[in-house]
Amino acid sequence: MSAANFRKLADLFPDEAITHSSVQDIELPAVEGHPSPGVLALITLDNGLGPSKPTTLGPNTLVELGTVLEGLRERAAAGEIAAVAVTGKPNFFVAGADLSAVTKLQQREHGLWMAQLGHEVYAMLASLGVPSFAFINGVALGGGLEIALQSAYRTVSTGAGALALPEAFLGLVPGWGGVYLLPRLIGPENAVKVMIENALNNNRTLSGPEAFKLGIADALFEAEHFLEQSVAWAARVVAGTAVSGAVPERPAAVDPTDPAVAARWADAVAAGRAYVETKTSNASPAPAEVLNIMAANRTMTQAESAALECETLASLMQTDEFRATVYAFLDLVQKRAKRPAGAPGRELARPVTKIGVVGAGLMASQLALLFARQLGVPVVLTDIDQERVDKGVGYVHNEVDKLVAKDRLSAYAATQAKALVTGSVSKEPFADADFVIEAVFEELNVKKQVFAELEAIVSPECILATNTSSLSVTAMAADLRYPERLVGFHFFNPVGVMPLLEIVRAPKTDDAVLATAFELARGLKKTAVLVKDAPAFVVNRILLRLMGEVTAAFDEGTPADVADAALRPMGLPMTPFTLLAMVGLPVAQHVQESLHAAFGDRFPVSQNLQKLVDNKIRSLWSTTADGAREIPAATSALMSFGSTPSTAEDVLRRTQDALAEEIGLMLEEGVVAGPEDIDLCMVLGAGWPMFLGGITPYLDRVGASERVNGRRFLPPGVASRS
Repeated sequence: MSAANFRKLADLFPDEAITHSSVQDIELPAVEGHPSPGVLALITLDNGLGPSKPTTLGPNTLVELGTVLEGLRERAAAGEIAAVAVTGKPNFFVAGADLSAVTKLQQREHGLWMAQLGHEVYAMLASLGVPSFAFINGVALGGGLEIALQSAYRTVSTGAGALALPEAFLGLVPGWGGVYLLPRLIGPENAVKVMIENALNNNRTLSGPEAFKLGIADALFEAEHFLEQSVAWAARVVAGTAVSGAVPERPAAVDPTDPAVAARWADAVAAGRAYVETKTSNASPAPAEVLNIMAANRTMTQAESAALECETLASLMQTDEFRATVYAFLDLVQKRAKRPAGAPGRELARPVTKIGVVGAGLMASQLALLFARQLGVPVVLTDIDQERVDKGVGYVHNEVDKLVAKDRLSAYAATQAKALVTGSVSKEPFADADFVIEAVFEELNVKKQVFAELEAIVSPECILATNTSSLSVTAMAADLRYPERLVGFHFFNPVGVMPLLEIVRAPKTDDAVLATAFELARGLKKTAVLVKDAPAFVVNRILLRLMGEVTAAFDEGTPADVADAALRPMGLPMTPFTLLAMVGLPVAQHVQESLHAAFGDRFPVSQNLQKLVDNKIRSLWSTTADGAREIPAATSALMSFGSTPSTAEDVLRRTQDALAEEIGLMLEEGVVAGPEDIDLCMVLGAGWPMFLGGITPYLDRVGASERVNGRRFLPPGVASRS
């Protein structure tokens, strides 16, 4: 690629937030009686936007870094410097490529230039004529971590909280050398874990100590003196063999030409492909491309792999899946989630210093643990007898002990968390609570009774909340003396893992109550979305419409394996019948009945499922001795079927159209502010794939939105190529 092309590419981004490369000369310290080995030129990557704004890599940033490295190569040739190191501003090494910039590359040629530019710049780290170092002081993602991998040596801080190659999650590949270098550095199995398993497991990242343990870094230093210790360590390496321990050991590194390693390589790629199939049904092209490149580059030179990486990146940048992922990840999770539509001003929120939880079952106990850990306030659990109360408090204590055993919580913090959670068979301890949430049986009259009892005890200012998943918050508030204080506060299971919180505003819920609910969500580290009080709110309404269509096709005579696998092209985290079993057939059937009562035949109630519920059968499928799935004969005997089976394609299209209809109606009803909130809810509350962009971009792309509603949910070019 020519310098002229570099300039053309950079000129496409006049508004790029440039991460600048500033250079500081540091005299390396003397080592073991030997004189200083020379000067280290330290490049600090900093966008000048403070410690909370991530540094990213756009074309102008890369051109500037390349120019700086060229100058340092000249200084190295002149004998002015003995080493070059790269580090970042506080909290960040580099957070990867600027995704908002990448999505603006409308032509494949421009994407190819971007990929080639990264390789051109990073290759200089290996051709400086002096050793190169990466001092990983903070977040190092994607192209940021690849800067470190391209350096000859790496140190990492104990305080570096997020290291990863998340490209497979984002719809790309680690295309600036990561897919070539990482398996050679830490072994093919661990490379697949980092590039595929972690990426597809909710974009899991590594801590500094974890990265060091895997072999990504050569040395681990405490955050407080990280730079000083890294420079001293670099001095030992530059001083060379005359100094003890100067050459770092890399026990996990492999030679891909070794026949034993070649076999491990093939096995790791095969295991990665199986994992991708399980997680995405191969509905997104990026994870498979990561593995394709890794399989091919075992016998390639780095330059040959780089050419393949560039071509693959250029193609993936033009896919709908990549653009949908950026929409979901950047526009929704990173931006809209931080500014929830319709939320009142934060200044209206009231302080919450004590919380009550009605119920001591699994959901209630999870809530108590979350409140205690994240908010650090006293939490009181109540239930109808001491045995249930003790079990609930015991659950909290056991979960805290598990966190300690996993080194995720200190002994001191564990003691504090346990002390915050107490139990009672009386609701009297709620008298001075600021916020009380019920998590009892999903029955309207039961919940109304709970709130009637609470109003006789709590102060008029105490906020009352319901964790209902489908019932009317308005109906619950109907008989309250202060109905304005009731709010829906719907968590998803498991509470500690699922990030979404549906905050439900009933007609009389006041702004101060709502503001407090949103402020609590922030304290709990949950993403809150404001929803109107409508049956099943957002996530459950959409999921039940989906499952209702698949179940109806099954009842009509479609074979179970055909109906259950029909949505495979969507790449959902689990099949509909698996989801039914996980939710619980009785629970799903109960919610379906509520939706049928509200919306009629759009939500049919399956008589076959009712027969399974009546006979206490928990799942349609059972697993055979050889791991296959089947419907047991006794289960089949309970059910009856129609004579109009559908093909998988028919079931898929039918479901797409049903979802487009339901979401169109939800938006007409004002359940949420816009389709973006529907997508945010499905991504965070149902694990909907990022590469679909949520649900509405997918329905736009397959034509269901226009087939059913006569229009798209999102404008052309949002979350898609066109």
